[in-house]
Amino acid sequence: MFLAITNTPRDYAWGSTTAIAELLGRRPSGRPEAELWLGAHPGSPSVVVAPAVVGGADTLADWFAAEPARALGRDRDELPFLLKLLAADGPLSIQAHPTPEQAREGFERENAAGVPLDAPERNYKDASAKPEIIVALSDTFDALCGFREPSETLVDVDLLDGGSGRLDRLRGHLRDSLRATLAFLFEGTDESADTIAAVSELAAAHRSGSPGIATVVDLAERYPGDPGVALSLLLNRVTLRRGEALFLPAGNVHAYLGGFGVELMSPSDNVLRGGLTPKHVDVPELMEVLDFDPLPVPRLEPVEVARGVERFAPAGTGFALVRVDAAGQGAVVEIGGPSIVLVTDGEVHVKGQDGTIRLGRGESAFVTPDEVRLAMTGGGTAYVATPA
Repeated sequence: MFLAITNTPRDYAWGSTTAIAELLGRRPSGRPEAELWLGAHPGSPSVVVAPAVVGGADTLADWFAAEPARALGRDRDELPFLLKLLAADGPLSIQAHPTPEQAREGFERENAAGVPLDAPERNYKDASAKPEIIVALSDTFDALCGFREPSETLVDVDLLDGGSGRLDRLRGHLRDSLRATLAFLFEGTDESADTIAAVSELAAAHRSGSPGIATVVDLAERYPGDPGVALSLLLNRVTLRRGEALFLPAGNVHAYLGGFGVELMSPSDNVLRGGLTPKHVDVPELMEVLDFDPLPVPRLEPVEVARGVERFAPAGTGFALVRVDAAGQGAVVEIGGPSIVLVTDGEVHVKGQDGTIRLGRGESAFVTPDEVRLAMTGGGTAYVATPA
C-alpha cells in the first residue's frame, strides 16, 4: 500500500526561511525551517495524512508499533533509514558520527552513568551509527568534509601569515600531525585563542585568497573566537552542483555551510560536535571518533540502473537513495523493503504491485514492501529511499 505522509519542519537557527516552504507549496512561516524528517524517528516521526487508513495511527511510528508486519514486512521491526529535506541558510556545527561499535559503547556508557536521554550534554542518543548521503537540490550546496593534506593547509597558513610569525604555533602543529593541531586549537589556552584570532584577522585582509580563506572570513563573522573557524582551514571545501552528492561515513569530520538538499541516513541522532554551535561540544569524545587520515572530497557518484533511474548506494549502510526522472516513458524502481517516495519537482504517478498514488511537488508517501516494484510516470522528479 501507499500511505501519504507529511511533517512539520524543525526550526533550527541555521535553517532557511523559504526553501522548504517553497518545495511544499505553502507560505513561509517567517521562522527558520531547517529540516523536514520523513520516517519513524522518535524525534519527529512522519505524520499520517489519513489516519483512518491505518487504524487511526497518527504517525508512522504509531503504525509501525501497532502493525509491524503489515507496515514493514515480517522480517523487519524498524525502518532502516531516515529521509530528510535539509535547508541551510548558514553553517551547521563541525561534527562527526561514530562507528557502530563506538555508538554501542558510548550509549551503554552514558546509560550506566545515568545521563538522561534528553540531557543537552548527552552525546549518544541511541546505539546506532549515522552514515549519511546528501544530494544537492539547489543550484549549489557548500560543505566542509574530511581532512585535506596538511601541506595544502600550510599553503593557506603561509599566505595568511605573510611572514608575521603570528601563525608559527599553528604551522608547527600542522607539521607534527592533524591530531596535534586539533588538540592545540581546542585546548582553550591564551595561545590557542590568540592563534584563532590571528587566523580570523589575517583572513579578513586576504578576502581574495583561496576558498579556504574565504570560508574562514564567513565563519569568523558568524562565530568569532570559535575554534571551528581555524579548524575549517584543515578541511576540504566543496561546492556541489544540483544533483551531485556526498557520502559522509563514520569518523568523517564535516559541516554543511549552505544550500538545499535531500539527505538519507541511518535513523540515528548521534552527533559529536567540535564547534560553530551553541550546542554541547565534547572535544575528547570527538577526538576519539575522528578519522585523521587526509582524504579526497567524498563525492558519491550514482549508478545508472535504468533509463531515468540513478542509484546512490554506499556500501555497508543498509540503505539506498534512488533518483527518478519520470518524464517520457517513465521509470521502474525495484524496492528492497519498506520505502519512502518524495517528489521534488512536477508530478509523479506511482504504481506498485497492488496500489497507486499520485504525488505532486513536495509530497511524499510511505510504501509497504509488498508493492515490490514501482512504475513511475509523469513529468516530475522523485527520490526513493529504500533498504539496500
